[in-house]
Amino acid sequence: MSEALYNAILVGDKNKAEEATKAALAAGVDPAELVTKFVTPAMEEVGKKFECNEYFVPELLIAQRAMKAAVALIGNSGESAGRVVIGTVHGDLHDIGKNLVAAMLQGCGFEVVDLGVDVSPEQFVEAAKQQDGTIVALSALLTTTMTVMKKVIEALVEAGVRDKAKVMIGGAPITQQYADEIGADGYSDNASAAVNIARGLVG
Repeated sequence: MSEALYNAILVGDKNKAEEATKAALAAGVDPAELVTKFVTPAMEEVGKKFECNEYFVPELLIAQRAMKAAVALIGNSGESAGRVVIGTVHGDLHDIGKNLVAAMLQGCGFEVVDLGVDVSPEQFVEAAKQQDGTIVALSALLTTTMTVMKKVIEALVEAGVRDKAKVMIGGAPITQQYADEIGADGYSDNASAAVNIARGLVG
């Protein structure tokens, strides 16, 4: 029965994902088990297919939609893999990449706080202050806004929370070299790899 949930997310069938989730919950399947045994593995498989060029952004988006429908019914069950505050930095309104990363993280058990787009350094700091061990994930698609990432890290230092918060960055113009330059803890160029980086930062 719950295999149907895995398959529905994998092919991006939102209606079937909802049906399978309702049926499993009605049958008394542990909500946390649904997340760990079916939702998370399905999103991990989606990520692998994306890395191998079997899936592209449209497939990722419909899988994300199916996953979100299931998670909404399940509720945030089970132990959180960690807390991630994510947003596109100030001055940048691009959100497809950020949304994909947020969906993959959520599907893989992370508590995700999505601050949206055009997020100021102060907003990231406030969200990071709420819980020690938070990962701050910054996205930028414009070369003109990637410099804001450095300002966010500086703001975290000034607020005294940099040692309690890990920072990961990503987006089209971002490189590992830039991440090292501004003192970020992690860099990823795709949603699937971002999950592995987040797990590493939590671990």
